[in-house]
Amino acid sequence: MKPRETLEEFYILHGKEHDQDAHCNVYRREDFECSKNLKPVYRRDFYKVSMMCEGTGILSYADKFIKIDKPSIVFLNPLIPYSWEPTSSVQTGYFCLFTEEFVSSELKNESLSQSVLFKAGGDHVFFPDEASIQLLKNVYESMLNEAQSNYDNKYSLLRNYIQIIMHEAMKIQPPQTYAQHSNASERISMLFLELLDHQFPVSLDNVMLLKNANEFATQLNIHTNHLNKALKETTGKTTSEWIAGRVMKEAKSLLQFSNWSVNEIAYCLGFEHSSNFIISFKKKTGDSPNQFRKRILSKS
Repeated sequence: MKPRETLEEFYILHGKEHDQDAHCNVYRREDFECSKNLKPVYRRDFYKVSMMCEGTGILSYADKFIKIDKPSIVFLNPLIPYSWEPTSSVQTGYFCLFTEEFVSSELKNESLSQSVLFKAGGDHVFFPDEASIQLLKNVYESMLNEAQSNYDNKYSLLRNYIQIIMHEAMKIQPPQTYAQHSNASERISMLFLELLDHQFPVSLDNVMLLKNANEFATQLNIHTNHLNKALKETTGKTTSEWIAGRVMKEAKSLLQFSNWSVNEIAYCLGFEHSSNFIISFKKKTGDSPNQFRKRILSKS
């Protein structure tokens, strides 16, 4: 799984020019090679709200996949690792892409804060009825026109259109048509280990984002117990054991090969207080971080 995909890389993949000053863009699927397979990516730095009008395909994330064979609306945020496999040559519809900079307090207001657009867990695919399909088509057409206009406040208007799409989706009952992959435990374990591996190496500008079992499970869109069960079944270790082991490995490496302070190492590894890191490290190794560093360096 690729660790990260930027908006610019997404445009390059689809052979399009990228306007770096535009924090929101709208397209027709048929004009953007949306039939192209999208491989799993750990983290994208943009949101995507896509409407399929014609065409079929399979959307996969974590241990679930859903066959899309009728008009649908799909919400994807930067925390959802997903892949798309088209199963038809015809792929029509619309989608909009926007960055975190585009997300305003209005777009994430109280009533919409629980929307699937902003949550890593939950359902992200909805199948609208005929009335909603027509409404959504009209909204996307208006967005297309507005995105190409010179109106000074067009981005505020585009936010309003996205809110309409979000509210419309919130009216729709989530689908109950998800299926389990035949090798679900192995797939979950593979995705988890890749997510864990891509947390590293850390730096002062790239700190550990996912720090506990609940955060990893949320990222994978599954329950913590489900993740633990899959890992225990396939690896013999729990989620917490894997995380703690990898953190300790990174901590030892940084103490040996960097000149970072203990506070800096603790910060990058996701510890709220350096004292917590020191206690955890000593419990695992028998040495404090400074004792470990002195002992290792004295041997080199």
